[in-house]
Amino acid sequence: MRHEIVMPQMGESITTGTITKWHKNPGDKIALDEILLEISTDKVESEIPSPIEGRIEELLYKEGDTVDVSKLIAIIEDDLSVAFKGGSNSSTGTEAPAAKAQAPQAAAPTATPVAAAVVEDDRFYTPLVKAMAKDAGIPLSELASLKGSGAAGRVNKSDFESYISNRGARAPQMSSAATKAPSVPAYTGPAFTSSDRVEIIPMDNMRKTIARNMQASKLTSPHVNSIDEVDMTNLVKFRESFKKQFEKEEGMSLTYTHFILYAIIQALKEFPIVNASIDGDNIVMKKDINLGCAVAVPGNGLVVPVIKGADNLNIRGLARALDVLVKKAKTKKLTMDDLTGGTYTFTNNGSFGILIATPVILQPQLGIFCVGTIQKRPVVTKDDAIAIRQMMYATHTYDHRVIDGEIGSKFLRHVVNTLQTMDAASLF
Repeated sequence: MRHEIVMPQMGESITTGTITKWHKNPGDKIALDEILLEISTDKVESEIPSPIEGRIEELLYKEGDTVDVSKLIAIIEDDLSVAFKGGSNSSTGTEAPAAKAQAPQAAAPTATPVAAAVVEDDRFYTPLVKAMAKDAGIPLSELASLKGSGAAGRVNKSDFESYISNRGARAPQMSSAATKAPSVPAYTGPAFTSSDRVEIIPMDNMRKTIARNMQASKLTSPHVNSIDEVDMTNLVKFRESFKKQFEKEEGMSLTYTHFILYAIIQALKEFPIVNASIDGDNIVMKKDINLGCAVAVPGNGLVVPVIKGADNLNIRGLARALDVLVKKAKTKKLTMDDLTGGTYTFTNNGSFGILIATPVILQPQLGIFCVGTIQKRPVVTKDDAIAIRQMMYATHTYDHRVIDGEIGSKFLRHVVNTLQTMDAASLF
């Protein structure tokens, strides 16, 4: 039987991957879990093992090609008694015409998709379409009547985008004009041309991905920002007294981020709705706290690796896990698992000397926490005295579809109170 191998999704925000190396040629035998190819994105470099044992029947793309997620890239025949039919030789940089001719027949009944799609309501949807539907807040059941233009009638990216653009015209009219969402025309902008005073720089893959995701998040989630200030004086004093010992014991620097992550986790335990997601008209409650941490990478962008099971770690454990992820991010060694499964995100703009920021939610999460720099300021104390304190602004940005101002603000106050009252020495 012929098995289809598709481009895997290398993270929640990744829609394409570049084939950097094929480890096999057409006609070669391959064992289960033997490396088939290497894939690179601006966030991840991964070796992809074969999900089955068999013989390489076809390679549909050559090294260096960038391919959409879930698109057919190879076919493996698991019956070694079947005569080899030949195909493209991607490893040598050439592509046989037969490969292109056969590509549209990728979903023929004789082939079995391997990790190619998700079954919903007896229909197949690619991971890309499913992710786009989630971003748009559309249940896949709504697409059941949509006839796809892909092989075997599958709904592809173009079908979904066309459906979204025409969805408003098909939707029933709201009972009140006041409740209708305004129509926002697409902004095309001026037509820029290169000159001695204008330089046009094409976006790289990471910047294009970030741009798409940030725009989609703003269109999906009504963002609300609650902002408060945190008196970090006690934590500043503790860190100064303990940081040399910590570095000697752990081989890394003790940062304020470690304390903030701990405080966020305590708040997520108290307000689990903030750790949830939306799936159509359903709220998905998640029992695991997987904390994403935004990390700036060399060049032009950022990544959000995830500390899995963060609620099971103490501050030392959080520091160790974050240190590993940051080092992998800086060297572009993050894996697909490192970048997926996040339930809530933290970002630190204070490292750039910024006082306050209002970040964008990472879909399909419901919130993101941001802190600014710690700065000495005169503060009026409870006994009406004026003292110099180490102050920091904190922002909780949340999705108003589920999280109202009361919960969003109480969550923020919980983080603030934890940071201001924690007995830091007892946590190590």
